[in-house]
Amino acid sequence: MINIRTKAAALGLLAATALTTPALAAEKITAVVIDGYPAKALWVQEFTDFFIPEVDKRLAETGNYEMEWQESYGGSIVKPGGVLDGIKLGLGDIGVVTTIFHSSKLPSQAISAVTPFVAADSVAVARAVDEIAKEFPTMQKEFEAQNQVYLATGVVLDSYQLFSKNEIASLKDIEGGKVAGAGMNLRYLEGIPDAAGVRGGLTDFYNMVQTGMTDFALLWPEAAQTFKMAEVAPYMLKADLGAVNTKTITVNKDYWDGLPDEAKGVLQEVAVLYRDHVAGIAMERAGESMDAYVAAGGTIVELSPEDRAAWAEAMPNIAAEWAKELDDAGEPGTEMLNAYLGKLRDAGYAPVRDWTAGPTN
Repeated sequence: MINIRTKAAALGLLAATALTTPALAAEKITAVVIDGYPAKALWVQEFTDFFIPEVDKRLAETGNYEMEWQESYGGSIVKPGGVLDGIKLGLGDIGVVTTIFHSSKLPSQAISAVTPFVAADSVAVARAVDEIAKEFPTMQKEFEAQNQVYLATGVVLDSYQLFSKNEIASLKDIEGGKVAGAGMNLRYLEGIPDAAGVRGGLTDFYNMVQTGMTDFALLWPEAAQTFKMAEVAPYMLKADLGAVNTKTITVNKDYWDGLPDEAKGVLQEVAVLYRDHVAGIAMERAGESMDAYVAAGGTIVELSPEDRAAWAEAMPNIAAEWAKELDDAGEPGTEMLNAYLGKLRDAGYAPVRDWTAGPTN
């Protein structure tokens, strides 16, 4: 029989041991994050300021794992169009893929780009695209073919607008002009007489306009402010071409397979939060950015409703083309298009042109 004094001494020893023995250390997980764009770009900055701290906070709640982040931006590992291949090859573990550079490898990601003149609302478009990606397997399969796991699609622009070197007020003023753009938005010019798209990256647009390579540039106000476009393109035609998903967070598949389930779950949860967070900031900054553009010497002219409708009708039906190409490849392109536009209608956005109806122009 243990006497009370001996029992008390044993309990005291156990308590002292608990106080002096360190807790089990969290398992450290290294994560190399890459993007070719500079750290000042909205989505990159918010990856640093929002995504990473939110992951750290959630993992700290259990204390089982701790991320050791290594951030490499601005071309230190890959250029802006190189993130998809960089993640595929394992040059980075997590990346923000700019999908407009990869229309052949990621065709389904163009769903909002092929449906202009619908919604200039980043949050609504981001949620609709991400829901389509999770309701239909097509988008995730495309990333799987690139040795990647899809986390979430983001929208970083409130709406494409047209920035010009010379004064512009109508659709006619674009005729015969050269327009800097990227990806699917170059096709928006096909119905405008003698207008020509010139492919480039966001970081190139300033020089393209300054040197006379182009007369116009298609981008959004926040980016125009960030890259000081008012200095070379002091006229903005507010056409509200629409918000477009251009950023998707992905993880290298081999890296993902080695992660513990807890870390996977946190990354998936935070990716969705980041999606809405960045889209919300894009909307908040849209008005501020247009004010800043004017303060920097820019002039904003709103395209008339008649010209917006005429522009939309003049374009080929790129949405129908997109859907048919996916259908022909055995993917549910038409279903995805109808579901996506249905989600935007439910959110209160009706298209200027019904992209689901009629043949191409």
